[in-house]
Amino acid sequence: MKTAVVYYSFDGNCALVAEQIKAILNADLIRLQTKDEKKRGGFAKYFWGGAQVVMRKKPALKPYDFDAAAYDLIIIGAPVWAGSPAPPLETFLSAAKISGKKLALFLCHAGGRGKAMDKLKLLLAGNTIAAETDFINPAGNTGELKRKVEEWLKPLARE
Repeated sequence: MKTAVVYYSFDGNCALVAEQIKAILNADLIRLQTKDEKKRGGFAKYFWGGAQVVMRKKPALKPYDFDAAAYDLIIIGAPVWAGSPAPPLETFLSAAKISGKKLALFLCHAGGRGKAMDKLKLLLAGNTIAAETDFINPAGNTGELKRKVEEWLKPLARE
């Protein structure tokens, strides 16, 4: 089964999860990056990210290579910002027009997932969601992360 992991990662947490998935499923990685890659820290990071969500911004992305038709399974991941999937993922989804595909979804957050998974699934209507999960501070415990990713992927790896 040909698998792609499409993800956005601001602080590297979703990148850690994506790398684990790649290692387990031998998946292709498609990392989404915004054209504005300015690193923000502290309160400025939360203000900037939250403002993007509230104002429904779709930041421009750097070029990437992705063709949904080439994959049997597409795994999509993003951080949670203000109770929503990070806006760069919404930019990707509005352009990619993924439909009729088998998907697995993951979110990374610091303990406040809110309605982010529900919002992500709404953006992906017309697809089959085969699995979903979230990871709380994945960079904080990489040993536990590997075990959790393996457990989450077991049913998908058998198909």
